[in-house]
Amino acid sequence: MKLVPFRKRQPRRRRTLNQAVVVQAAIALLDEIGLDELTMRRLAERLGVKAASLYRHVRNKEELLALLGDEITSEIPLPRTTGTWQEQLVDAGWNVRRGLLAHRDAARVLASTPPAGTERLRHIEAVLRILRSAGLSDRDAARAAYHLNNFVTEFAADEARLAAFVAQPGMTRRKLLAEMRRQFKSLPREEFPTIVALADALTEDAQDALFQFGVDLHLRGIQALAQR
Repeated sequence: MKLVPFRKRQPRRRRTLNQAVVVQAAIALLDEIGLDELTMRRLAERLGVKAASLYRHVRNKEELLALLGDEITSEIPLPRTTGTWQEQLVDAGWNVRRGLLAHRDAARVLASTPPAGTERLRHIEAVLRILRSAGLSDRDAARAAYHLNNFVTEFAADEARLAAFVAQPGMTRRKLLAEMRRQFKSLPREEFPTIVALADALTEDAQDALFQFGVDLHLRGIQALAQR
C-alpha cells in the first residue's frame, strides 16, 4: 500500500472585515429576510463573527441602515443632463423607482434614514438642479423635490407591499385584484355609488401607467409654478 505523504493543513484565511464587507452582507441579508428581520445579531451570524466585531465598523443599526440607503442609491443611475427639464425629471423618477424595486424593502430603508450619504446627496443635487432649470424659485424647487421624492418612494414601497402579499401561497396578482374588484362592486350602491362605478378602474393592473400618471401630475404642477 502506497503511503500518502502527510501534509500540514493550512489555516483557513479569515475574511477581512471592513465597512464595505459589512454593508454588502447586510444588503444580501435584507434581500433574503427583509427589513423587519434584519438585526445586528443576524448580520454577525451571516459574516461568521461576533456582534462586537461589527461595532468596530458600524456604530449601531441606525448607522447600518443609513449606509444601506447610500449603497442602494449608488446603484441608481443619475438622471440625464440633456433634453428638457421634463425629460430629465421623468428619467430621475423612473431610475429611482427601478432602483428601489431592485432590493427588498429598499424604499422603507430610504424612508427611515436621513439623506446624509454622498450618493443620496448626488441624487438630491441632480433633482434640485433640474427643478431650478425649470424656472422654479429656490423655495418652490425645495418643496417640489420633497413631494416628488415622497411620491416615488411611497409608490415603490406600496408596490413592494403588494408583491409580498401576492407572494403568499395560492395568491396571484390577478386573483388579488379580482377579489378587490368583487368587493368594491358588492358595496351598497346607495352608500358608495362612485366606488362601485369605478371598481374596474380602481383595480386596473397597470402599475407603469399609474406611476407615469403620478409623474405627469407633478410635471404639470411644476410647469404651473414655473409660469406663475
